[in-house]
Amino acid sequence: MQEASKQKKSQNPGTPLVALRGVVPFPGLALDFEVGRAESVKAVEAALSKDRMLLLTAQHDLLVLRPEVGDLFQIGVCAEIQQVLRGHGSTRVLVRCRERVRLSVLNPPGEQIPYWTAEYLAIGNSGEEPFGKVRLTAAANLLRRAYLDYARASRRIPSEYTEIVAAHEEPQALFESVWSNCDCHYLIRQQILEADALSRRIALLTEWLLQQTDVALAEADLQDRMAQRADANQREMYLREQLQIISEELGDSAGGPGEVQRYLKQIDALPASEEIREKLRKEANQLTRMPLGSQEAYVIINYLESVLALPWGKYSKEKRDIAKAEALLDREHYGLKRVKERVLEAMSVHVMKPELTGQIICLVGPPGVGKTSIAKSVAKALGRSYVRVSLGGVRDEAEIRGHRKTYVAAMPGRIMEAVRQGKTMNPLILLDEIDKLSGDFKGDPAAALLEVLDAAQNNAFRDHYLEVPFDLSRVLFLTTANDASAIPAPLYDRMDVIELNSYTREEKFHIAKLHLIKKQLKENGLAASQMRITDAAIYDLIDYYTKEAGVRNLERVIASLCRKCARRLLTGDVKKVQFTPESLEAALGPHKFQHDYFSRADSVGIVNGLAWTSVGGVLMPLEVLTMEGKGNVQLTGSLGDVMKESAAIAVSYARSVARKYDINPELFKSKDIHIHAPEGAVPKDGPSAGVTMLTALISAFSGRSVRHDIAMTGEITLHGKVLPIGGLTEKAMAAYKNGIFKVLIPAGNVPDLAEIDETVRDAIEFIPCETVETVLESALVPLPHYDVTLEPLHPEEAAKVAVPPQKKGTRLHCRPAAE
Repeated sequence: MQEASKQKKSQNPGTPLVALRGVVPFPGLALDFEVGRAESVKAVEAALSKDRMLLLTAQHDLLVLRPEVGDLFQIGVCAEIQQVLRGHGSTRVLVRCRERVRLSVLNPPGEQIPYWTAEYLAIGNSGEEPFGKVRLTAAANLLRRAYLDYARASRRIPSEYTEIVAAHEEPQALFESVWSNCDCHYLIRQQILEADALSRRIALLTEWLLQQTDVALAEADLQDRMAQRADANQREMYLREQLQIISEELGDSAGGPGEVQRYLKQIDALPASEEIREKLRKEANQLTRMPLGSQEAYVIINYLESVLALPWGKYSKEKRDIAKAEALLDREHYGLKRVKERVLEAMSVHVMKPELTGQIICLVGPPGVGKTSIAKSVAKALGRSYVRVSLGGVRDEAEIRGHRKTYVAAMPGRIMEAVRQGKTMNPLILLDEIDKLSGDFKGDPAAALLEVLDAAQNNAFRDHYLEVPFDLSRVLFLTTANDASAIPAPLYDRMDVIELNSYTREEKFHIAKLHLIKKQLKENGLAASQMRITDAAIYDLIDYYTKEAGVRNLERVIASLCRKCARRLLTGDVKKVQFTPESLEAALGPHKFQHDYFSRADSVGIVNGLAWTSVGGVLMPLEVLTMEGKGNVQLTGSLGDVMKESAAIAVSYARSVARKYDINPELFKSKDIHIHAPEGAVPKDGPSAGVTMLTALISAFSGRSVRHDIAMTGEITLHGKVLPIGGLTEKAMAAYKNGIFKVLIPAGNVPDLAEIDETVRDAIEFIPCETVETVLESALVPLPHYDVTLEPLHPEEAAKVAVPPQKKGTRLHCRPAAE
């Protein structure tokens, strides 16, 4: 009742009102503020046009631009406008706050009155003191001390101001002075404004000062302790931190707070296990404790960039149309039937069971037969990204598994780098020349590949650099090799090996006509109408200008013709160039290759053998010559140890069966033997020349010729057995290319005939041989047979001839036997 008696109703219920943001007015104090909202400017103008009285109250949230009734505090002040300054787009108002008011009715801006108005009740600046004057004085003294402590702890208030504030004796004056010199939060100020008693206001302000003093003392203590611990390294770190801030301002920050936050966001969004994300977070957080520009910081930055660059959780959409895949493979590659069938089988199984993993195909064949290009076509048919990794000459295990990141210039291994280049977790990775791997003191890279190619282990492959598991089980690995025997056995066991044979003459012709010529015309900027190579010229290119298992050199020769054509088109008057067999010699020079050297007529001591090389099969004629001597054996032609042992076996077996083939065994003691393999500069080795050497020896000692239209291959034993050999496909191809259509092979190699190209298999007669008797019967030209009869002699002739008594008067007459 007593407070109600003090309150008096406003004489002007429509007083203009301004809502303040972050500012709280207080009775008796001057206040300078800026008004920017249109309704606030209009409220000030309305007050100036009347009695200059203006109501002021604060907003609950200073971020609200268009406050509603509920956004304003009910306790404010009534102020008198002292001065208004208008500038460019802004208005500043200076007021003197008169008394506290309670806003009873708030009227938002409307069409008739475009500014806030309010009805209010004056509630007085201070209520009754509940504890009397003594307690009020004590509270004021406590406020003075709290302010002095705060000023000393904060170290931000000048001592002159502190002395002026502390000099006030009256509680009200002290409170107003401290209020004006403290940077309280506006909500604290509003709470103080709403307090009725002065002692309550002093208590609230004192409580805030004590809290801020504790905070200031803690900050000062931390600062002092850091200053005490500072040494040369910490000063350097401080300077580097300053440099980091400068670099951030210049936009040249590496490892700064913004960079760390960027890494952390990428790590949190990474579709990987929590173990991996936790490992990466730990590495990223270490950057915040490292000086800018240090070597350790760059190591971590490179590590994070490498890990985050991997295609975590990204998979390419695979194509599952088998018919389209088959059409694509047929369109881009001629032949290679078995390879295409195996790839299409793998695709079919994957369509039936997408989660199946572990299909690793190894393409083995001589250079230039299309191993690498077929891998590209397979990736295209499957809809996977293609990455090639060359393993030729790799001898360091770290090339596969990566280097530890603590080493200088460390980086991930080739496998993870290939996955990064593929940009998906299911690319097709071609491991090229896997047979060229070699180990040394740095480790065995072939052993490191065991985990990569093992479907039971590669779902959690750990690169030494990355140090986190990565799933390689969805990667399709294709490998290539020239020599399957050079692949380590454990690695070979993990792969499905498909052999690519040498191309036949007809296959090379079709490949050149359908693919190579078109490709080179395009690469050399020629149209099909500007250059033509006749079919006969293509055959001549194959026969006389290239000698290879594949078509790589053939493509180079065609490219050379394209370049010569381009020059003639630009420098001559011709509009089209046609190459025929007659014009090839003028363009490319004389024939560079002739047919292989081999026996072209039935000869004694010369046998057409077959050999395997890394570039395909070749004919290898073997020559044996006997001469007067002491039974010595001489071997020439760059023969390896295994071939020398085969020669020794052949000589021993030939001596053991000499009488069977009408050979005097004593000849092996009185004759020297010279065994030679032509092209002596080319090293040769292997056991498959055993039957060739034996046949040449029997022919040389018996005088029986060897058929020139037969080639042979096979290993022999001391008891005359013919053992299986390798490389039959390439050897058969060599015989076919050179026009030999009868080949003697070991009986144990008969199952391998299914692997030979159908064209070659149909053209050649293969004769299986279990023993050398079959070889010799097939290869040696039979001796002619003669009928022997005795005819009577004329008495005068008989007297001149010395013959045994029982034969006296007869003549020995020989004539060819009737067939």
